[in-house]
Amino acid sequence: MPKRLSVVLIARNSADLLAKALASVAWADEIILLDSGSDDNTVDIARAAGAKVYIDTDWQGYGIQRQRAQSFATGDYILMLDTDERVTPELQQAIQAVLQAPQPGVVYSIARRNYFLGRFMRHSGWYPDRVLRLYEREHYQYNASQVHESLACENAKIVALKGDLRHLTCRDFASFQRKQLNYATAWAQERHQRGKKVSLTGIFTHTLGAFMKTLLLRGGVLDGKQGWLLAVVNAQYTFNKYTELWALNRGYSEKA
Repeated sequence: MPKRLSVVLIARNSADLLAKALASVAWADEIILLDSGSDDNTVDIARAAGAKVYIDTDWQGYGIQRQRAQSFATGDYILMLDTDERVTPELQQAIQAVLQAPQPGVVYSIARRNYFLGRFMRHSGWYPDRVLRLYEREHYQYNASQVHESLACENAKIVALKGDLRHLTCRDFASFQRKQLNYATAWAQERHQRGKKVSLTGIFTHTLGAFMKTLLLRGGVLDGKQGWLLAVVNAQYTFNKYTELWALNRGYSEKA
């Protein structure tokens, strides 16, 4: 008998993206959406698509919110999905094959094809960009990280699935930049709370390293104009997060 699949999403003000994300997983046994306080019609769209909707506005970070959302699921397996992601038909077939013949103790990685300024990237560290998203509900959960959360699955066997998640990472550059700045701030605050420090030299070393890694080591130059631009964006993101950490170390970012 096939295992049941719960698709789980967290959302806030995702009305412009949500319908297509949900349509790509309409074949799942159930869809769970945990909203963190949308003031657009995110909740209405989710309910119209047949999702079970819950609301929790006590935001404590991505890891905690994902785990809260997972707690509402009843399926044997979880597929954790973002509202700006789409499951391709090939990936759907691979997931359904897992449900037909499950392997206990296995967590499945999925390749993301990331969209950046008019192009789905093939290099630059943005493909295959594998993420751990399909797993047994009762055995695995997310950590409590504020940003760049991860699935706690140290003893699991990792198996790569065929097929891609289409990830609309950067459709609008200004919105993408705002999101990147929020990530950088959360990253710096978390590291500061853990006692991490950085020097002025370290800021520029990490920034230059991020640019060179994206462009050369990760093949960004093969992605053409977008590869060069992404290398600059990654360097900027790195500069922002380490500069914020430097400022927090010295009390320059304390609120009055």
